[in-house]
Amino acid sequence: MTFDTNILIAYVANEEPVVSALQQFKRDGAPFILPAMVEAEFLSYSKWDKAQRIAIEKFLENHFLFVPLDRPIARIIASIRQQTRLKAADASIAATAIFTNTPLATRNVRDFKNVAGLELFSF
Repeated sequence: MTFDTNILIAYVANEEPVVSALQQFKRDGAPFILPAMVEAEFLSYSKWDKAQRIAIEKFLENHFLFVPLDRPIARIIASIRQQTRLKAADASIAATAIFTNTPLATRNVRDFKNVAGLELFSF
């Protein structure tokens, strides 16, 4: 399962449906994929103090497989952007899900629904 930023935000806000679903995915052994863009967006939240940021970084490192933005993903991003109106950041997240052959967990189905080959999971 590849995660969009809005799912991580809901998780740290302790939203019950998201917390329960992620716990079930973990029990089922689903890999937790973290696109580079999601980590950048998530860590850009400016209201965390230093200790909170360190805790969040450790959480990401301990529970997610980080997928860097590399040339194969960049080429998928380009293809997505040629076919849709997605912004580069969202295209990067979608491309990571396609590259890793995992569904994208998001609350933003409307923007992602037209990406060919992308499986969506919504909360």
